[in-house]
Amino acid sequence: MAVSRCQRLSGALVQELLATVDTVLFDCDGVIWRGDQAIPGAPEVINALKSHDKRVFFVTNNSTKTRAMYAEKLGRLGFQASEEEVFGTAYCSAVYLKRTAKLDGKVYLIGGNALSQELQRVGIQHVGSGPDPVTGSQNDWANVPLDPDVKAVLVGFDEHFSYMKLARALRYLDDPRCLFIGTNTDTRLPLEGGRAVPGTGCLVRAVETVAHRKAQIIGKPNHFMFDCLASEYGIQPSRTLMVGDRLDTDILLGSNCGLKTLLTLTGVSQLEEALEHLESGSEARLCLVPDYYVDTIGDLLPALQG
Repeated sequence: MAVSRCQRLSGALVQELLATVDTVLFDCDGVIWRGDQAIPGAPEVINALKSHDKRVFFVTNNSTKTRAMYAEKLGRLGFQASEEEVFGTAYCSAVYLKRTAKLDGKVYLIGGNALSQELQRVGIQHVGSGPDPVTGSQNDWANVPLDPDVKAVLVGFDEHFSYMKLARALRYLDDPRCLFIGTNTDTRLPLEGGRAVPGTGCLVRAVETVAHRKAQIIGKPNHFMFDCLASEYGIQPSRTLMVGDRLDTDILLGSNCGLKTLLTLTGVSQLEEALEHLESGSEARLCLVPDYYVDTIGDLLPALQG
């Protein structure tokens, strides 16, 4: 079906779109839930999609939860979902290191328990998780002891991020053979009430700055996250819909991978931003424009129940 960019998706157009789609990818926070509350109608929409024989997957840049943790939350909020349908950056980072990079060694991990657990599940040993308080003087910091078996540095969300972790990462990454992986570049984690906390992107950028190197980014909008999913399930990009609330991650991932895209206005990006990109006439900005938008995922429910 021919698509004019940034159309409101409603009525018969929902059914027309779904006729061209086999698989639907959903971002999570700001799309199907906010915090610990499901977006009204979101569980019913996803469960109805499955009843219409659509494959549904959950694709998130959040590295603070394992697949099992996400599956538990999905079930608790009323979504019919399995662990195998969740593709978060904790899991995908472990897959990248194991299958793509074929890492033969340990990981120096700047990240939390979820990343630690996903690395362990694929048999990758790691060091570095938990607090690392500052001790000694500058000479000590410049000569922090290293594990000779570390062959990669992985940076995800880490509430214990510290100067000492930065110093250790610098020393490991001074070796050009050491891999440098970041889960995502989201600079803020939005909270309810319009508040936010610093996101993983701030930590990745800090390590990139001191190491004078760029990280290989696993999460949206980079290809690998979709490639990881597509390789396991044989997904056809042209018959896949990406649903998200961020233009610079979700919608850009869809554009990068040849997917149809749907922006929901319950999260970070607003319609005005998408329209500004559309009206700019810039090819670089058109990739940030969704094919469709809805006020909320719940708007799709009437067409699915008809």
